[in-house]
Amino acid sequence: MKTVISIEHLSKDYGNNRGVFDESLAIHEGEMMGFVGTNGSGKTTTIRCLMGFIKPTAGAVFVNGLESYANAPIITKQIGYVPGEIAFPDLATGNGFLRSQAEFLHLKDMSYANELIKRLQLDPRAGLKHMSKGMKQKTAIVAALMANPPIIILDEPTTGLDPLMRQSFVSIIKEEHAKGKTIFMSSHMFEEVSDTCDRVALISDGRLIDSVSIASIENRPIQEFKIEFKKPEDYQRFHREKYPIIREQEAFQQVTISIPRGDIASLFESLATYDVRFISEIRYTLAKHFQEVLKEKNNVQ
Repeated sequence: MKTVISIEHLSKDYGNNRGVFDESLAIHEGEMMGFVGTNGSGKTTTIRCLMGFIKPTAGAVFVNGLESYANAPIITKQIGYVPGEIAFPDLATGNGFLRSQAEFLHLKDMSYANELIKRLQLDPRAGLKHMSKGMKQKTAIVAALMANPPIIILDEPTTGLDPLMRQSFVSIIKEEHAKGKTIFMSSHMFEEVSDTCDRVALISDGRLIDSVSIASIENRPIQEFKIEFKKPEDYQRFHREKYPIIREQEAFQQVTISIPRGDIASLFESLATYDVRFISEIRYTLAKHFQEVLKEKNNVQ
């Protein structure tokens, strides 16, 4: 697949162990890549280097083969960008800002902009200086997407949006992804990136720790189940089944087991001979995966 964004041994060192260090990541055409980490982990610095706003200390970022910092005026016209910190120019209204963006992008047809305005319930007649955080976020999203850019870069795009507007945004960005857009979205919300992205990368303390496909999380070959038995004798007898028990709570006659997907049918066949109060699958999530990765990394250190 064509690599659209290539981050190659990128470092931006602000001193005192602040910044990003030796990052390498490739994002392919049509792929939606999530980028997660806590506040201050380096997500925004990485994105600002990608956009060509700041010069790396070492390494480089390439967008469609062009080095970002040297070619910022060219690549910014290929990218729809929602910044993490929104600072509008000195214009009176949201309409004025969107018109200025349309002129910059040589956009004549505002039909998609108007559709986004409607779906996000934005009133662009409002004064920029008096907009709430959510209104500013909606205006920035419309500005980023209205010209149908092939690449979309989003830095915490749902900050300030209420839950209903977050759902609207997720629907919109899924549609953009379905059009074949290449999307890079930072977030601190695991569910948000799990629901939208093909792959997700984790950054911690300025360093890329891991990247994983959502498909591998959802189709993990090992599954975990919690089982509670009604009778103590069934609880004790189940221990002789030799299923791998990873947790047990004797007071509640509960066990948690970890088994290959292919063994699920035999598990349920075996449980038919027991008096079971309940059985529930413990879903493996992106958050749990990254917690395990960080725990292993800290143990190694």
